[in-house]
Amino acid sequence: MKRRTFVKSAAAAATAPAAAFAAPGSVLGANDRIRAAVLGVNGRGQSHMYGLQPLKNVEVTTFVDPDLSIAAKRAGEFEAKHGHRPKLVQDLREALNDKDIDVVTIATPNHWHTLAAIWACQAGKDVYVEKPATHVYNEGLSLIAAARKYNRIVQHGVQLRSSEAIREAVGKLRDGAIGDVYMGRVNIFKWRPPLEAAPDENPPNDLDYNLWVGPGKWRAYSRRHVHYNWHWTWDFGNGEIGNQGIHETDMLQWGLGVTFPTQIASMGGKYLWDDHRETPEALSTTMKFGNENKLAEVSVRFWHSNHETRSANGNLFYGSDGYMAISGYTKWEIFRGRKPELVESGEAPTRHYENFIKAVRSRKTEDQNGPVETAHYAAGLAHLGNIAFQRGKTLDFDPRAQQFTNDERANKMLGKTYRKGFEAPSPDKV
Repeated sequence: MKRRTFVKSAAAAATAPAAAFAAPGSVLGANDRIRAAVLGVNGRGQSHMYGLQPLKNVEVTTFVDPDLSIAAKRAGEFEAKHGHRPKLVQDLREALNDKDIDVVTIATPNHWHTLAAIWACQAGKDVYVEKPATHVYNEGLSLIAAARKYNRIVQHGVQLRSSEAIREAVGKLRDGAIGDVYMGRVNIFKWRPPLEAAPDENPPNDLDYNLWVGPGKWRAYSRRHVHYNWHWTWDFGNGEIGNQGIHETDMLQWGLGVTFPTQIASMGGKYLWDDHRETPEALSTTMKFGNENKLAEVSVRFWHSNHETRSANGNLFYGSDGYMAISGYTKWEIFRGRKPELVESGEAPTRHYENFIKAVRSRKTEDQNGPVETAHYAAGLAHLGNIAFQRGKTLDFDPRAQQFTNDERANKMLGKTYRKGFEAPSPDKV
């Protein structure tokens, strides 16, 4: 039988020190207007601006982007729809020093996510940060430390966390709807065409390219990676497992009830296109969670693919009595029997921006559906998988020590070297 269901209860720094930023404003009440700045408005930032503006007593006041031509275009589009034109800012530090801004949302390239979020925490702003919240594993530890030290709400941009249906699905997994859950499978199947070649050249006049690179490794400007194809360059992105895949790794650890694996093996490569993409087109990663005696498989495929969860991207959870399919961010189905039959399902929308604003007003992290710790868990799984792929060997990991136990080179890859002036701090120095 198929039914539409809704959950009734939740399933279970930096180069600039804090003093360099504006002091935190007063605590917001239920009727106070929350003023938001969107950092990065080329891609996901559009979802942020149009997701926040309709909420009660919320106003998107500022667009921040190192490319002012993009910021101006988005401001015109936004004004046509909502009747007011946001202020345009090129350097995020100017927005962080603006005492009239209460929250910032971060939709920059991956290599900027953690440093921008830490700076925002230091400036007394609450933060909604796109997935992955971190570019390398160790940044997750610093981000958690900053959120706690400065008492900030830091919400991870994984929308499925605020889908009533998906929260219900996790509750059903906990209640034994498919028996003892022993394995999860992640499917990340995105249609990704070959990349077009482009030369190194001078950046456009409206782009502050030095600021765009920020904490990343310096590379000459090229349309090979600005503005979207940085995803496939290790210095700026994390490949597909760290792009679309973060939604699914987040669902994986949430559904299985795990944090970090004790063993990781990963294999893949480039099989389709002779282009400049550095990250793998196909990737198969296996993770063993020894402390919980559970297994996970993560599969990345480009181009033509069957959809194993009735969606190109999703999760499968296997139990002793059946399996559950999570499709996208809003739908779940349970199948049972030797010849599996659909026996139960649920679907509902996601309200992740509303959940963020609720926590900003209440100042209670327990109100968050995507708290900062889950950002580290979800991104961390992708980082560990990428490191195992790059090392070409099975790696043993100690979740307590947050270190590999059998490869010192892999341990060095948990962090990275930052450009002067854009150093992300260690946890004890946020």
